[in-house]
Amino acid sequence: MGKDRLAAFSDGVIAILITIMVLELKLPDEPGLDALRAVVPSFLSYVLSFVYLAIYWNNHHHMLQPVSRVDGLILWANAHLLFWLSLIPAATGWLGRNFLAPLPTAVYGAALLMPAIAYYLLERALIHRQGVHSMLARAVGRDIKGKISPILYITGIVFAFYQPWVSIALYVFVAAMWLVPDRRIERLIGER
Repeated sequence: MGKDRLAAFSDGVIAILITIMVLELKLPDEPGLDALRAVVPSFLSYVLSFVYLAIYWNNHHHMLQPVSRVDGLILWANAHLLFWLSLIPAATGWLGRNFLAPLPTAVYGAALLMPAIAYYLLERALIHRQGVHSMLARAVGRDIKGKISPILYITGIVFAFYQPWVSIALYVFVAAMWLVPDRRIERLIGER
């Protein structure tokens, strides 16, 4: 099967997840600044989660560029990624309502860790299908950011029970690290 259906389905799921998150934002009933301050934690949680979903959407697009065909393993690996991404809105809502509380902060970290693992498995499935000498395999290389991210998420999950603000800082740091799209694939496609 071609990759287009997989990409279109993934795009749709991510768009729905972002829509769910924004619909969960509750505006205050009162018109004053104090009422607006009460929703700041929810808004900040939403912004961070929006950035994460945008990063996954962007990198998913880049990762699929050199791929021509997908198989059942890739379809299931992609569904696995989408499953974990679909839990981000729930974790975002809980964190937003209980900002810096230990358990919601840890659960949010787990909701970030699991898609990172699933993304890695999807990447491996694509490389398996395309071959170890494929453009994707060469572009991924040692994938330092991909290996560091889960370690930082796990560190954030642990810190959630001691210093939740350190956890949030780590989650923001990982997002900032991935904010600039990975250009290795585009560079290799341009060389062809």
